[in-house]
Amino acid sequence: MRCFDGAPLSYAESMPDTISDIHALRVLVCDPAGEILAREQDANTFIGAAWEHQAALIAIPVTRLTDDFFRLSTRLAGEVTQKFVNYNLRLAIVGDISRWLADSKALCDFVYEANNGQSIWFVADFAELERRLSQQAA
Repeated sequence: MRCFDGAPLSYAESMPDTISDIHALRVLVCDPAGEILAREQDANTFIGAAWEHQAALIAIPVTRLTDDFFRLSTRLAGEVTQKFVNYNLRLAIVGDISRWLADSKALCDFVYEANNGQSIWFVADFAELERRLSQQAA
């Protein structure tokens, strides 16, 4: 993946959260091994970091989310995504969510609808995120 400034964006397992400009959009790329988003209130940590770095989009790896995020009956995904929308921050959930999609038609519908919008995206990897941002910038 290449950042807007041409510098490669690598994503090692032990890297800290980083800021990248991808196609003229400031993105907070979260470390896969960082603090888990387990409750709606935990979103505040991510939102605060985004504001601190003036990021418009936060890319959170699936490793930072609990199974409850993908069980819509817990309402965690809805509460968290609504919080990001309320604060005018875009959110990309990055990684393979196929095991949760296989168990829930409601989650499939949620992901489909989210991916058709501009605020919340579920992407398989950072290359897909870059492609989507590239298409949007064009």
